[in-house]
Amino acid sequence: MTHPRDLLLAMFRAAIAAADPNLCLPPHLPPAPRGRTIVVGAGKAAASMAKAVEAHWQGPLSGLVVTRYGHGAACQRIEVVEAAHPVPDAAGRAAAARILESVQGLTADDLVLCLMSGGASALLTLPAPGLTLEDKQALNRALLRSGATITEMNCVRKHLSAIKGGRLAAAAAPARVVSLIISDVPGDDPSVVGSGPTVPDPSTYAEALAILARYGISEPKSAVDLLRTAPQETPKPGDPRLAGNTTTIIATALGSLDAAAKVARQAGYRTSILGDSIEGEARDVALVHAGIARHVARRGEPVAPPCVMLSGGETTVTVRGKGRGGRNAEFLLALGCALGGHPQMWALAGDTDGIDGTEDNAGCLLAPDSLVRAAALGVKATERLDDNDGYGFFAALGDLVVTRPTLTNVNDFRAILIEPA
Repeated sequence: MTHPRDLLLAMFRAAIAAADPNLCLPPHLPPAPRGRTIVVGAGKAAASMAKAVEAHWQGPLSGLVVTRYGHGAACQRIEVVEAAHPVPDAAGRAAAARILESVQGLTADDLVLCLMSGGASALLTLPAPGLTLEDKQALNRALLRSGATITEMNCVRKHLSAIKGGRLAAAAAPARVVSLIISDVPGDDPSVVGSGPTVPDPSTYAEALAILARYGISEPKSAVDLLRTAPQETPKPGDPRLAGNTTTIIATALGSLDAAAKVARQAGYRTSILGDSIEGEARDVALVHAGIARHVARRGEPVAPPCVMLSGGETTVTVRGKGRGGRNAEFLLALGCALGGHPQMWALAGDTDGIDGTEDNAGCLLAPDSLVRAAALGVKATERLDDNDGYGFFAALGDLVVTRPTLTNVNDFRAILIEPA
């Protein structure tokens, strides 16, 4: 039978491959229009999506996409700009302004092909009138540290932006907008991916303000004041400027979990997908996963060992310490502490974009002896967890999973492998 470590890595590779734009994008390309084709986009997969469009598009096209530093790809007709993530920078702001300008003045014969993937909210940053880039940077940092969910963060971002929340599509009218999306958000809501620049926005300024209040965020004052004054709302469902546009989700977390499950079954393991849209504090989600895993090992329900439990979604981390983290490292370290070296348990947690938070690893591996090996090195798991230092814990063991940027993103991947007693 395949070694658990090798099987977990093979499953992770399969999950990433299932969201490869070269495979999942071409079948969804629309027919060429009578007029111009303008390609725009943002996200960690934006450059590889643009490259796939170029390879399969029949006819002329031009455009601009923005991706994270280190996630670029060589394109001939579509310009690729790299910018900062998760805290935006001037390069992202400039790219967003150029993208918004590029879709204006089009006709009904023209087509805007919008390529969106996870990370677009930070990369496609164009502050609303009255706000500065520094305001957006400060707010992003506060949201990232607060423990807010991605849906909550993007609700706020939409209402502090000149391009998100359907505003890009409204600017492109009367041109038709076709959006192809690789989803990294729980529930695959296209209005949440990248804060939905081409999708009608059902949320409101009041909801965004309530989110800041919920997490005790009162700065920067200019952003809070803008939400209070509630200028013109984002385009809502039914807005005639967005009529006739189409949106297609071309890759999802569930698709990647299914691909990983297939690898496990071929290796002789039963599989159970716990969910593709699990949210919450990383260490709380870990406690729940640990409880389910213990029940499976003890009772053989809902599947009997040898088996693999899979889940996806996006956890959050409320930062309290000063260590090097990443939400997947935090999840896995908390899982290890909860399992206490259970002899049947192996696990992997990683981000399918190849970068866990702001670190250089995609994720980490947990073995039954991880805590014992760490203790022998003088590394205490509970102390590292208290310091949000999951990266440091697994780095000490040589158990970081490093893939480099994968040029796609369907969010977090978690697998717990349970051997027979």
